[in-house]
Amino acid sequence: MPVTRAGRYLLSALLATLAATAPALAAESLRIGSKNFTESVILAEIGAGAGRAQGRAIEHRRQLGGTRILWRALENGSIDAYPEYTGTLAQELLQMPGAGEDALREALAARGLAMTAPLGFDNTYALGMRADRALALGIDSISDLAAHPGLKIGLSNEFMQRADGWPGLSAAYGLPQRANGLDHDLAYRGLQSGAIDVTDLYSTDAEIDYYDLVVLEDDRRFFPAYRAVYLYRADLDARAPDWSASLEALAGRIDAATMRRLNARVKLGRESEAAVAADWLGVEAPRAGGRATRIARRTLEHLGLVGVSLALALLAALPLGVLAARRPRFGQFVLSLTGLLQTLPSLAVFVFMIPLFGIGAGPAIAALFLYSLLPIVRNTHAGITGIPRELRETAAALGLPPRTRLWRIELPLALRTILAGIKTAAVINVGTATLGALIGAGGYGQPILTGIRLDDIGLILEGAVPAALLALAVQGLFELIERALTPRGLKLVARE
Repeated sequence: MPVTRAGRYLLSALLATLAATAPALAAESLRIGSKNFTESVILAEIGAGAGRAQGRAIEHRRQLGGTRILWRALENGSIDAYPEYTGTLAQELLQMPGAGEDALREALAARGLAMTAPLGFDNTYALGMRADRALALGIDSISDLAAHPGLKIGLSNEFMQRADGWPGLSAAYGLPQRANGLDHDLAYRGLQSGAIDVTDLYSTDAEIDYYDLVVLEDDRRFFPAYRAVYLYRADLDARAPDWSASLEALAGRIDAATMRRLNARVKLGRESEAAVAADWLGVEAPRAGGRATRIARRTLEHLGLVGVSLALALLAALPLGVLAARRPRFGQFVLSLTGLLQTLPSLAVFVFMIPLFGIGAGPAIAALFLYSLLPIVRNTHAGITGIPRELRETAAALGLPPRTRLWRIELPLALRTILAGIKTAAVINVGTATLGALIGAGGYGQPILTGIRLDDIGLILEGAVPAALLALAVQGLFELIERALTPRGLKLVARE
């Protein structure tokens, strides 16, 4: 098979993948988001259920990482609403410490956003310890921690960075300890095992009673009130007035005891957030598919992320690799740039893409595209420059034009090396794409995140095992493609 025809077939297949996955990447009309902790997911399900009761089709973008991701998504219209807390809004997002609700609403209105009245409970930050450990050390308040510099403090990653989190708290209380960041849900297991002594809590966490924890008194009143509210885009009143009205109607209906009970049903009782929210609303719970259905849906999402990003990378990286091989100075620049992109932390790249592409598949595909460039560019460059000089000189001596030499001589000889780079990029993308769940891209990362949050090994394996199998399948597929596309003459040489 001539290389040119093989290339056309490969390109057609990749474009077909792009076309097939495009509908899955299309935007939905109404969306509500949630952060990566149980209470936020439940509140978002309640908000979505309230809209569905009005006949609206509401998509819940679950577990979108931290506060800043949700805030940016709301501002740029990637989502229409999400549950938030007044303390976070005043301290972290609007930089208005001590502002009242009226002032917050005015600041939000200037950004085209709106806020419901408080839902009825205050989920303030707190620090907590195991009750037996606190009793043994005589610790009752946050101030008491200063007398025990050897305590191991593990805090949620977001709390480590927030102005109303560890930086401000440690300064206000003069705490000498150094804190380490970790996932909020993993911190409870760290307390239980003794790996850490102190962590940050939400006052409505179901685990406080379950793990027999004591909440340390905030004796210097550092933490502000964190009243739960819904933030939503102001134009929702025109686009979906019944939904915005139903969100407003939830004000005052959820007290702290109710929220703790709902959290406990999910975290401890292993009920789904959708079922718990529907039960509280008094509506029929949405039908949840079985495990096979969930895996099939996540597989399509994951294939879409990997397939589209790899197709786009091929269109860019192959020409760059050829140019890099033919122009050494340009080649050094390209290889250095793509190498630099590969060193960037993957999660940071995903987040950096949100202002450009919103949340969902768009920023995930853009990030995966960047990570795919280096293996393909480098292997294309290496494959062409690795061709023996005498072969290239012979082709030039025969009078073959550069384009003919490229398609008839250089690319066939470099094909194995190029395909090895494409295979490497594809396998890397399969693993890295799991992080896309943090920005609403779906895929196998979604059950992994949920399993970590709920301490459910089954859910973690539901994402991890298919991801591993897909990586093996991709590797095997490219080995078959390599055999099919390698010219017969090169196969004979390899056998000899």
